[in-house]
Amino acid sequence: MSLKHSLLAVLVMVIWGANFVVIDEGLDDVPPLLFLAIRFVLVAFPLILFIPRPEASWRVVVAVGTLMSLGQFSFLYVALDLGLPAGLASLVLQAQVIFTIVIAAVVLKERPTSRQAVGAVIGTVGLVVVIIAHGASSPVVPVLVMLCASMSWAAGNVVARSAGVASGLSLVVWSALVVPVPALLMSLAIDGGHEVGHALTHLSGTAIASTAYTAIGASLIGYGIWNSLLARYPAGAVVPFVLLVPVIGIAVAWAVQDEVPTVLEVIGGVVMLAGVAAATISRRPTRAGTPVPSPPVGSS
Repeated sequence: MSLKHSLLAVLVMVIWGANFVVIDEGLDDVPPLLFLAIRFVLVAFPLILFIPRPEASWRVVVAVGTLMSLGQFSFLYVALDLGLPAGLASLVLQAQVIFTIVIAAVVLKERPTSRQAVGAVIGTVGLVVVIIAHGASSPVVPVLVMLCASMSWAAGNVVARSAGVASGLSLVVWSALVVPVPALLMSLAIDGGHEVGHALTHLSGTAIASTAYTAIGASLIGYGIWNSLLARYPAGAVVPFVLLVPVIGIAVAWAVQDEVPTVLEVIGGVVMLAGVAAATISRRPTRAGTPVPSPPVGSS
């Protein structure tokens, strides 16, 4: 990759890495599922009026939207609302790489390479260390909820792959239609009409700025740049940049929210990322049939 495009890739990782803290800050004023509904309204409109529908059936678009967008981000927002530190969330979400390899092997019969298998095992060991380390000092439930987000994203990866659909901007925009109504209904059921109405009529500047950042910055600008890079270069040259997301996420959480990971969490995180790196980085261009985890859709 050229220096210019490498810097653009790093810029996207900064946008996506900081996104976890931005979401966490916005959740101070808005219930998580309502916040999610508002975000995806802005992801879909008004771009859906100008961007053609992806070359996929409605069944695939709805499935991807349900798993990658509604499922992944519902669990992510709830995990943050339950108190999962934003930096740790950015790390645990990367478990989707491991889950994608496993689900693709089971559902699509895509046999992982020996390197991917070893990477998945190493990554799993690191993930277990992170869970144990966090559970030693804080409730483990938010981490488990975050793992559900990772699994939902991974399942969405496999659906998109099995349908032969590139996870492009059009798919992001059109699949976003799946999110707002179910998320709003769940918020009404969980939080109650009074709280939802109060939040909508008393949106703070922080909540508005957070929503704009996640919808426009992370989802649309970030993914627009990312798609252009994937169109120019082999996936094996671009996807490894995703490893910077948790590093940046932890650094931003440290600087903004004074979130300091424990030594054991750092060790587990390093082991996990080493496994993810082994599973995703290849010296050769990616071949058809090799399951390559998708980049974050809006980073989360």
